[in-house]
Amino acid sequence: MIRFLALVGLLVLVTGCTVAPPVAALDRSGYTGGTALAEPYAMPDLSLVDTAGRPYNVATSPSKPVTLLFFGYTHCADVCVAVLADLARSLQGLDSADRDQIQVIFVTTDPGRDRSGQIRSYLDRFDPSFIGLTGDLSDIVALADRVGVDIQRLRKLPSGGYAVAHSAQVIGFSRTAGVVIWTEQTPIAALTHDFALLVQRSV
Repeated sequence: MIRFLALVGLLVLVTGCTVAPPVAALDRSGYTGGTALAEPYAMPDLSLVDTAGRPYNVATSPSKPVTLLFFGYTHCADVCVAVLADLARSLQGLDSADRDQIQVIFVTTDPGRDRSGQIRSYLDRFDPSFIGLTGDLSDIVALADRVGVDIQRLRKLPSGGYAVAHSAQVIGFSRTAGVVIWTEQTPIAALTHDFALLVQRSV
């Protein structure tokens, strides 16, 4: 997996269902909320399954110049909801021409519980255009590892279920390369600005 340059510290567990992404000294390149990657991620040539039960290759299936990739799960009570809501709100702030150039892809980190219909209903709460993907956990972990996302199955809950820890960054891809990341709690205005800039640099 391509690693960030100038890595500062190890992954640290934080509240909710996430672990913090690595902190790196990187060139911001004009992004006001995101950070440009000094070494872009190549989009892995790997197929998962969309919510209609069809194969979806994360490298070749996206038809839009910009892909926003996020890993989470439907039982996540806090961070996943906040990130997806922020994505939806920031996309609403774009003009329609820029919005039409962006595809959001949500990959479940909990395929054992997240069925296709459940993922679809969950994403429709935020934006029906969001694509949801599931598949074998080993394939999901392999994809996550290739793009700097950490997935861990953690503590059991009093209800008898469990919480899944995962880093909660959104990765912005320009055609086939992941070129910028945004961490949770990035302001809406900054996301909207950065998404428009990524579109300008991708079309």
